[in-house]
Amino acid sequence: MIQTPDAVEIAPGTHWIGALDPGLREFDIILKTANGTTYNSYCVRGTEGVAIIDTVKASHAEEFFRRLEQVASYDEITTIVLNHLEPDHSGALPELMRRAPQAKLYISTKGQLMLKALVKDAALKYNVVETGDHVELGGRTLRFFTTPFLHWPDTQCTLIEEQGILFSGDVFGCHFCDARLFNDQVGDFRFSFEYYYQHIMRPFREYVLNALELLEPLPLKLIAPAHGPILREAPLSYMQRYRQLASPLLHNEVGANNKSLLVFYISSYGNTARMAQAVVDGAETVPGVRVSMYDLQAGGNLPFVDLIEEADGLAIGSPTINGDAVKPVWDLLSSLAVIKVRDKLGAAFGSYGWSGEAINMIEDRLRGLKMRVPIKGVRARLIPTEEELALCRDLGVQLAQHLSGTVQNRVISMSELFAQEQSHA
Repeated sequence: MIQTPDAVEIAPGTHWIGALDPGLREFDIILKTANGTTYNSYCVRGTEGVAIIDTVKASHAEEFFRRLEQVASYDEITTIVLNHLEPDHSGALPELMRRAPQAKLYISTKGQLMLKALVKDAALKYNVVETGDHVELGGRTLRFFTTPFLHWPDTQCTLIEEQGILFSGDVFGCHFCDARLFNDQVGDFRFSFEYYYQHIMRPFREYVLNALELLEPLPLKLIAPAHGPILREAPLSYMQRYRQLASPLLHNEVGANNKSLLVFYISSYGNTARMAQAVVDGAETVPGVRVSMYDLQAGGNLPFVDLIEEADGLAIGSPTINGDAVKPVWDLLSSLAVIKVRDKLGAAFGSYGWSGEAINMIEDRLRGLKMRVPIKGVRARLIPTEEELALCRDLGVQLAQHLSGTVQNRVISMSELFAQEQSHA
């Protein structure tokens, strides 16, 4: 059994002083942590002062302070940097500032409200930094890079210019605890790295790409994240992997000027399936839109989520059973929380026996996900008639037109609208 390490030097004058939490099996409710996690904090020594980069979860503060005291005294600390203000990074901050009251605290612009909410001290003083700002420690220059929404609005990264060390916060990290600390010494953590990206960073894909544009040109020798192994062997390969994960692939197949519409359905007796096919048939008549259809009964939401992330619109078909959409539909919709679907086009359709609530419920959920639902869904009682299938084809046409920018504005009279509502009553 490898013993818990003391403070560990990761470069001359720069130490890891974080905490290990090997028994943790769930993080923030949504993440499973089969190997626990680490709360990484770092101490940087210059000739004119000492900086602490991030702290640890409050429950592990004693471990943090013990390691800090091995490499610095509190009266030497001139600088405290919080790259991110979640409690697992800021938990020991109040006590650290009590022990080192002379230290100046540096946070991002967006971190101000979060700091005040976390530390209930009206007299708390801090300094706001943005990309390009820096702090001199004497032979060590800390330069700041604003990287919002990786994965909170306040997140930033901090670089030691002279050593090429990037303290990256949550980005490039993972929940994987191994006391050997360095990526070339710990166990195989690739699954944790990918899992962390999928559940934490994936909804902010465009911000990941923006951050990479900022960070990739830096002459980095080591990436020191806030969780998981310190990346000293081939650190740039982890940036490259992030770019692969964040880069859309579908446009390579459909073309930059084309749009993608996905039609999902599940059908008890084939009626909603016939409606789905009619939606597809209608959409395919509009140039510039690639249409795909998938049966949710096959199960396995992850491949579908991957497709939806890059698509421009989706239509979901479900029968109504016991006054509700069926479980596979809700499973798919709940899976969309890990990707950005805001402003994508959405629609619903389906067959029903008695009341047909599923359509409105799906539409409400799509709106709750901040998707656009401009076209009223189509419902058919039991076996769809030719007229109802024609409505489904028209739904497909309108969706495709909205996507391609060729939609015609329609003027609907109040009497027509009332007639439509009565037909669904």
